[in-house]
Amino acid sequence: MTEYDAGANRVDTSTAHSARVYDYFLGGKTNYPVDEELAETILAVDPTVRNTALVNRWFMHRATRWLSQNGVRQYIDIGTGIPTEPNLHRIAQEAAPASNIVYVDNDPIVIRHAEALLDSAPEGATDYIQADVRNPGRIIEAAGRIIDFGKPVALSVIALLHFVSDEDDAYGIVRRLVDALAPGSYLVLAHVTGDFDPENAEKVVALYRKRSGTTLRPRTREEVARFFQGMELVAPGLELAPQWHPELSRDESAAGDTPVPVYVGVARKV
Repeated sequence: MTEYDAGANRVDTSTAHSARVYDYFLGGKTNYPVDEELAETILAVDPTVRNTALVNRWFMHRATRWLSQNGVRQYIDIGTGIPTEPNLHRIAQEAAPASNIVYVDNDPIVIRHAEALLDSAPEGATDYIQADVRNPGRIIEAAGRIIDFGKPVALSVIALLHFVSDEDDAYGIVRRLVDALAPGSYLVLAHVTGDFDPENAEKVVALYRKRSGTTLRPRTREEVARFFQGMELVAPGLELAPQWHPELSRDESAAGDTPVPVYVGVARKV
Protein backbone atom coordinates (compact mmCIF):
# COMPACT_ATOMS: atom_id res chain seq x y z
CA MET A 1 0.00 0.00 0.00
CA THR A 2 1.41 3.37 -1.02
CA GLU A 3 1.33 6.12 1.59
CA TYR A 4 0.91 9.62 0.19
CA ASP A 5 1.45 12.96 1.85
CA ALA A 6 -1.96 14.55 1.36
CA GLY A 7 -0.52 18.02 1.67
CA ALA A 8 2.06 17.55 -1.08
CA ASN A 9 0.34 15.38 -3.66
CA ARG A 10 0.18 17.84 -6.55
CA VAL A 11 2.71 17.45 -9.36
CA ASP A 12 4.31 20.85 -9.97
CA THR A 13 5.43 21.06 -13.60
CA SER A 14 6.23 24.77 -13.45
CA THR A 15 9.40 24.35 -11.38
CA ALA A 16 12.30 21.98 -11.96
CA HIS A 17 12.59 19.12 -9.47
CA SER A 18 15.90 17.47 -8.60
CA ALA A 19 14.54 13.93 -9.15
CA ARG A 20 13.33 14.76 -12.65
CA VAL A 21 16.53 16.65 -13.52
CA TYR A 22 18.46 13.57 -12.37
CA ASP A 23 16.22 11.42 -14.57
CA TYR A 24 17.16 13.60 -17.54
CA PHE A 25 20.87 13.19 -16.75
CA LEU A 26 20.34 9.40 -16.76
CA GLY A 27 18.66 9.55 -20.18
CA GLY A 28 15.13 9.04 -18.84
CA LYS A 29 11.90 10.44 -20.25
CA THR A 30 9.98 11.18 -17.05
CA ASN A 31 10.71 14.89 -16.93
CA TYR A 32 9.23 18.15 -18.14
CA PRO A 33 10.56 21.02 -20.28
CA VAL A 34 11.44 22.99 -17.14
CA ASP A 35 13.56 20.06 -15.90
CA GLU A 36 15.25 19.61 -19.28
CA GLU A 37 16.03 23.32 -19.47
CA LEU A 38 17.75 23.33 -16.08
CA ALA A 39 19.60 20.09 -16.86
CA GLU A 40 20.94 21.44 -20.15
CA THR A 41 22.00 24.68 -18.48
CA ILE A 42 23.90 22.69 -15.84
CA LEU A 43 25.52 20.51 -18.52
CA ALA A 44 26.68 23.63 -20.34
CA VAL A 45 28.51 24.66 -17.16
CA ASP A 46 29.76 21.19 -16.24
CA PRO A 47 29.47 18.47 -18.93
CA THR A 48 30.67 15.82 -16.45
CA VAL A 49 27.40 15.94 -14.48
CA ARG A 50 25.75 13.29 -16.67
CA ASN A 51 28.63 10.89 -16.02
CA THR A 52 28.42 11.71 -12.31
CA ALA A 53 24.75 10.69 -12.27
CA LEU A 54 25.59 7.39 -13.95
CA VAL A 55 28.43 6.69 -11.53
CA ASN A 56 26.06 7.35 -8.60
CA ARG A 57 23.67 4.79 -10.04
CA TRP A 58 26.39 2.22 -10.57
CA PHE A 59 27.51 2.61 -6.96
CA MET A 60 23.96 1.80 -5.83
CA HIS A 61 24.09 -1.39 -7.90
CA ARG A 62 27.43 -2.50 -6.40
CA ALA A 63 26.48 -1.55 -2.85
CA THR A 64 23.22 -3.51 -3.06
CA ARG A 65 25.07 -6.58 -4.35
CA TRP A 66 27.56 -6.27 -1.48
CA LEU A 67 24.77 -5.90 1.08
CA SER A 68 22.90 -8.91 -0.30
CA GLN A 69 26.08 -10.98 -0.14
CA ASN A 70 26.44 -9.93 3.49
CA GLY A 71 22.98 -11.04 4.54
CA VAL A 72 20.90 -7.87 4.33
CA ARG A 73 17.25 -8.56 3.49
CA GLN A 74 15.61 -5.22 4.35
CA TYR A 75 16.17 -1.86 2.64
CA ILE A 76 14.88 1.69 2.97
CA ASP A 77 15.80 3.79 -0.06
CA ILE A 78 15.22 7.51 0.56
CA GLY A 79 15.35 9.84 -2.41
CA THR A 80 14.46 7.02 -4.78
CA GLY A 81 14.13 9.13 -7.90
CA ILE A 82 12.37 8.14 -11.12
CA PRO A 83 12.55 4.34 -11.59
CA THR A 84 15.51 3.35 -13.79
CA GLU A 85 16.28 -0.33 -14.40
CA PRO A 86 17.74 -2.13 -12.65
CA ASN A 87 16.31 -0.65 -9.48
CA LEU A 88 17.45 -1.46 -5.96
CA HIS A 89 14.76 -4.06 -5.29
CA ARG A 90 15.53 -5.84 -8.55
CA ILE A 91 19.17 -6.31 -7.56
CA ALA A 92 18.37 -7.22 -3.94
CA GLN A 93 15.64 -9.71 -4.86
CA GLU A 94 17.72 -11.25 -7.63
CA ALA A 95 20.14 -12.34 -4.91
CA ALA A 96 17.55 -12.94 -2.18
CA PRO A 97 13.92 -13.01 -3.42
CA ALA A 98 12.48 -12.63 0.10
CA SER A 99 14.01 -9.15 0.52
CA ASN A 100 11.72 -6.28 1.53
CA ILE A 101 12.29 -2.78 0.14
CA VAL A 102 10.67 0.56 0.99
CA TYR A 103 11.07 3.40 -1.50
CA VAL A 104 10.72 6.98 -0.26
CA ASP A 105 10.56 10.21 -2.25
CA ASN A 106 8.97 13.63 -1.79
CA ASP A 107 7.91 14.00 -5.45
CA PRO A 108 4.44 12.53 -6.13
CA ILE A 109 5.34 11.72 -9.73
CA VAL A 110 8.20 9.52 -8.50
CA ILE A 111 5.85 7.59 -6.23
CA ARG A 112 3.26 7.15 -8.98
CA HIS A 113 5.85 5.75 -11.36
CA ALA A 114 7.34 3.57 -8.63
CA GLU A 115 3.94 2.15 -7.77
CA ALA A 116 3.31 1.32 -11.44
CA LEU A 117 6.74 -0.02 -12.35
CA LEU A 118 8.46 -1.43 -9.28
CA ASP A 119 6.90 -4.87 -8.93
CA SER A 120 8.21 -7.11 -6.18
CA ALA A 121 9.26 -10.73 -6.36
CA PRO A 122 6.41 -12.77 -4.82
CA GLU A 123 8.63 -13.98 -1.98
CA GLY A 124 9.42 -10.41 -0.87
CA ALA A 125 7.68 -7.05 -0.76
CA THR A 126 8.06 -3.46 -1.92
CA ASP A 127 6.31 -0.43 -0.48
CA TYR A 128 6.27 3.26 -1.40
CA ILE A 129 6.10 6.32 0.82
CA GLN A 130 5.70 9.91 -0.30
CA ALA A 131 7.67 11.76 2.35
CA ASP A 132 10.56 14.16 2.77
CA VAL A 133 13.81 13.09 4.39
CA ARG A 134 13.43 16.13 6.65
CA ASN A 135 10.64 14.23 8.39
CA PRO A 136 12.46 11.07 9.52
CA GLY A 137 9.79 10.17 12.06
CA ARG A 138 7.16 9.82 9.36
CA ILE A 139 9.47 7.66 7.25
CA ILE A 140 10.27 5.28 10.11
CA GLU A 141 6.62 4.99 11.12
CA ALA A 142 5.36 4.27 7.59
CA ALA A 143 8.24 1.92 6.73
CA GLY A 144 7.19 -0.27 9.65
CA ARG A 145 4.44 -1.74 7.48
CA ILE A 146 6.95 -4.15 5.92
CA ILE A 147 10.24 -3.42 7.72
CA ASP A 148 11.07 -5.22 10.97
CA PHE A 149 13.17 -2.69 12.87
CA GLY A 150 14.31 -5.42 15.24
CA LYS A 151 16.42 -6.83 12.40
CA PRO A 152 19.19 -5.24 10.29
CA VAL A 153 18.18 -2.74 7.62
CA ALA A 154 20.19 -1.04 4.89
CA LEU A 155 19.38 2.68 4.84
CA SER A 156 20.20 4.10 1.42
CA VAL A 157 20.63 7.87 0.95
CA ILE A 158 22.34 8.00 -2.42
CA ALA A 159 22.62 11.39 -4.16
CA LEU A 160 20.26 12.86 -1.57
CA LEU A 161 22.00 14.60 1.31
CA HIS A 162 23.66 17.23 -0.88
CA PHE A 163 20.09 18.53 -1.31
CA VAL A 164 19.73 18.97 2.46
CA SER A 165 21.11 22.22 3.85
CA ASP A 166 23.04 22.74 7.05
CA GLU A 167 20.08 24.77 8.31
CA ASP A 168 17.87 21.68 7.91
CA ASP A 169 20.35 19.70 10.03
CA ALA A 170 21.45 17.03 7.56
CA TYR A 171 23.60 15.31 10.19
CA GLY A 172 20.78 15.25 12.74
CA ILE A 173 18.39 13.74 10.18
CA VAL A 174 20.79 10.89 9.44
CA ARG A 175 21.41 10.36 13.15
CA ARG A 176 17.66 10.06 13.86
CA LEU A 177 17.19 7.59 11.02
CA VAL A 178 20.16 5.44 12.06
CA ASP A 179 19.04 5.52 15.71
CA ALA A 180 15.85 3.71 14.66
CA LEU A 181 17.80 0.82 13.12
CA ALA A 182 18.94 -2.40 14.79
CA PRO A 183 22.63 -3.15 15.36
CA GLY A 184 24.08 -4.76 12.26
CA SER A 185 22.24 -2.30 10.01
CA TYR A 186 24.04 -0.28 7.34
CA LEU A 187 24.12 3.30 6.10
CA VAL A 188 24.74 3.57 2.34
CA LEU A 189 25.66 7.06 1.18
CA ALA A 190 26.78 8.88 -1.95
CA HIS A 191 27.40 12.63 -1.76
CA VAL A 192 28.55 15.26 -4.26
CA THR A 193 31.69 17.25 -3.42
CA GLY A 194 33.26 20.44 -4.68
CA ASP A 195 36.74 19.33 -3.66
CA PHE A 196 38.05 18.92 -7.21
CA ASP A 197 36.49 21.93 -8.95
CA PRO A 198 35.11 24.43 -6.42
CA GLU A 199 34.41 27.09 -9.04
CA ASN A 200 32.23 24.85 -11.20
CA ALA A 201 30.51 23.41 -8.15
CA GLU A 202 29.54 26.91 -7.02
CA LYS A 203 28.11 27.67 -10.47
CA VAL A 204 25.91 24.56 -10.33
CA VAL A 205 24.81 25.46 -6.78
CA ALA A 206 23.75 28.89 -8.03
CA LEU A 207 21.82 27.40 -10.97
CA TYR A 208 19.84 25.03 -8.75
CA ARG A 209 19.03 27.87 -6.37
CA LYS A 210 18.01 30.34 -9.08
CA ARG A 211 16.15 28.02 -11.45
CA SER A 212 14.42 25.61 -9.07
CA GLY A 213 14.70 27.07 -5.58
CA THR A 214 16.57 23.90 -4.60
CA THR A 215 19.43 23.92 -2.13
CA LEU A 216 22.54 22.11 -3.36
CA ARG A 217 25.20 21.71 -0.68
CA PRO A 218 28.37 19.97 -1.90
CA ARG A 219 30.47 18.83 1.07
CA THR A 220 34.15 18.15 1.57
CA ARG A 221 35.52 14.71 2.29
CA GLU A 222 35.72 15.55 6.00
CA GLU A 223 32.13 16.79 6.02
CA VAL A 224 30.87 13.65 4.28
CA ALA A 225 32.78 11.46 6.74
CA ARG A 226 30.81 13.05 9.60
CA PHE A 227 27.63 11.29 8.43
CA PHE A 228 29.22 7.98 9.45
CA GLN A 229 30.16 9.13 12.96
CA GLY A 230 29.71 6.31 15.48
CA MET A 231 29.53 3.64 12.77
CA GLU A 232 32.12 1.27 11.29
CA LEU A 233 32.98 1.98 7.66
CA VAL A 234 33.36 -1.24 5.72
CA ALA A 235 36.34 -1.64 3.39
CA PRO A 236 37.50 0.20 1.38
CA GLY A 237 36.16 3.07 3.51
CA LEU A 238 35.12 6.49 2.23
CA GLU A 239 36.13 6.59 -1.42
CA LEU A 240 35.36 8.20 -4.74
CA ALA A 241 32.48 6.29 -6.29
CA PRO A 242 34.35 4.33 -9.01
CA GLN A 243 36.84 3.02 -6.42
CA TRP A 244 34.23 1.31 -4.21
CA HIS A 245 34.33 -2.44 -4.91
CA PRO A 246 34.73 -2.19 -8.69
CA GLU A 247 34.88 -6.00 -8.84
CA LEU A 248 31.10 -6.03 -8.21
CA SER A 249 30.37 -4.02 -11.34
CA ARG A 250 28.30 -5.28 -14.25
CA ASP A 251 27.72 -3.52 -17.55
CA GLU A 252 29.46 -0.32 -16.42
CA SER A 253 31.34 1.75 -18.97
CA ALA A 254 34.58 3.38 -17.84
CA ALA A 255 34.19 6.58 -15.84
CA GLY A 256 37.20 8.12 -17.58
CA ASP A 257 40.21 9.84 -16.08
CA THR A 258 38.42 12.92 -14.73
CA PRO A 259 37.76 12.56 -10.98
CA VAL A 260 34.09 11.87 -10.33
CA PRO A 261 33.11 14.35 -7.60
CA VAL A 262 31.14 11.86 -5.50
CA TYR A 263 32.25 10.39 -2.18
CA VAL A 264 30.63 7.09 -1.24
CA GLY A 265 30.69 4.74 1.68
CA VAL A 266 28.88 1.94 3.48
CA ALA A 267 29.02 1.78 7.27
CA ARG A 268 27.73 -0.73 9.81
CA LYS A 269 25.89 0.18 12.98
CA VAL A 270 27.49 -1.54 15.97
